[in-house]
Amino acid sequence: MAGPREKLAYVVGFDRSARRPDALFVLDTDPGSASYGRVTHMTEVPGLGDELHHFGWNACSSALAHEGHHAPERRYLLAPGLRSSRLHVFDTHPDPARPRLVKVVEAAELAAKAGYSRPHTLHCGPDGVFLSCLGGAGGADGPGGVALLDHETFEVRRAWESDRGPQRLAYDVWWHLAHNTAVTSEWGTPSMIENGVDPDLLLGRGYGHALHFWDLDTGRHRHRVDLGDEHQMVLELRPAHDPRATWGFAGVVVSVADLSASVWLWHREGEEYTARKVITLPAEPAKTEELPPALQPFGAVPPLVTDINLSVDDRWLYVSAWGTGELLQYDVGDPFHPRRTASVRLGGITGRRPHPAAPQTPLTGGPQMVELSRDGRRVYLTNSLYGSWDDQFYPDGIDPWLIKLDADPERGGLRVDERFFPHGEEFRGLRVHQTHLEGGDASSDSYCYP
Repeated sequence: MAGPREKLAYVVGFDRSARRPDALFVLDTDPGSASYGRVTHMTEVPGLGDELHHFGWNACSSALAHEGHHAPERRYLLAPGLRSSRLHVFDTHPDPARPRLVKVVEAAELAAKAGYSRPHTLHCGPDGVFLSCLGGAGGADGPGGVALLDHETFEVRRAWESDRGPQRLAYDVWWHLAHNTAVTSEWGTPSMIENGVDPDLLLGRGYGHALHFWDLDTGRHRHRVDLGDEHQMVLELRPAHDPRATWGFAGVVVSVADLSASVWLWHREGEEYTARKVITLPAEPAKTEELPPALQPFGAVPPLVTDINLSVDDRWLYVSAWGTGELLQYDVGDPFHPRRTASVRLGGITGRRPHPAAPQTPLTGGPQMVELSRDGRRVYLTNSLYGSWDDQFYPDGIDPWLIKLDADPERGGLRVDERFFPHGEEFRGLRVHQTHLEGGDASSDSYCYP
């Protein structure tokens, strides 16, 4: 938290048409720079149709807690292609402002060595880099799971699980390092997500609705915590950074009972983990003619919580409601009783709130991936979820943007930075998904000693 302020941000972008290469963008985040808030560099990948989605650093705080990582230096950015199953390795040395693509791990290696495809999320962890995957090998739709990559060569080593128990659906993976506990969440297999939300699956409660707890060192499944099958798509996991803690937050996209979204707290009771709902965001009524076809039968906009983020001091939780176009801030000093402290409206399926720097131009998309600086003072937002889901909920198209907000980590509060608004053609026509910051950010580290 006391590290220097980031001067650069890295953002992945993808071409929805798959006719141009995807890319890693570099943005200037130094407010004293003449190019503040602008894209300063772009590194393309060699293939087509990757759909770069989530990505991450090769080294994090957990690199200090295990053997095998001889030089824990935050240097490489690893970017999987969610549709291609390729993994791209970017080197930010010697010039962090001009990262170079130095390695591509092909889909065949991931399939042959780990038995997986469709890599989604990665975190540096004990034993290797943990890479969660949605699909199986050889065209198998599942089960999804976690592949282990070598910390230094980034070669695929093996599947992490030794006994998966009832787990079949995958999404995120995180852990409580000091308590030998891993946690995974559930979205769906590739056939369930790649063409947008399947209404029959959704109303039939067929998407993921559980958390899974594991032995971190062995990959053995301990137990499953079902949140109730009305709570569809358990996505982002954010464990407490304090290594003594045994709690964390999980975001749920939608309830089929009332179109609300929710955030759940998992915590340990005795030797077992359990979960409770601590935040509910209701759907908002809307005129039928203002809704995309997928939502017209319901007459309402679901919040669609698609990302959450927890500050490094475990004090502030940020919740992205991609459907209603709202970023919410909660004081979670008491994680069992979050207290809403601020919100900002940007974009949204209806209303389409503009950026203050361009008040006459309604924003497309809504707050989606949210990243937070280590000191908790800067929040970065992008607006694309997944190509086919973008098309379903924002059928008029997604014009890319990256927005920065200033946060008050003492009292709470959010304010949009009017000087920082890269958007549109600045991203060369690519949609942008996730952001990571030079030196690290709130979601790059799994713990922080007080």
